[in-house]
Amino acid sequence: MDTRLAEIEIKLSFNEDLLEELNRTVARQQQQIAGLEQQLRDLRLQMQRSLPADSDGSGQEIPPHY
Repeated sequence: MDTRLAEIEIKLSFNEDLLEELNRTVARQQQQIAGLEQQLRDLRLQMQRSLPADSDGSGQEIPPHY
């Protein structure tokens, strides 16, 4: 009975360590996602600012040879 209890305690300890590591991984990934989302917003804003003011972005301009 004591050996079974010791085995359960060991497994519980490993599971707690694994859970902590997974929590750290999820937190780190969430920070990375937030950073990537901010970069995407910045790039979109940069693209919008670089478009001409009268352009609607449709790409339907008449070619110069017409």
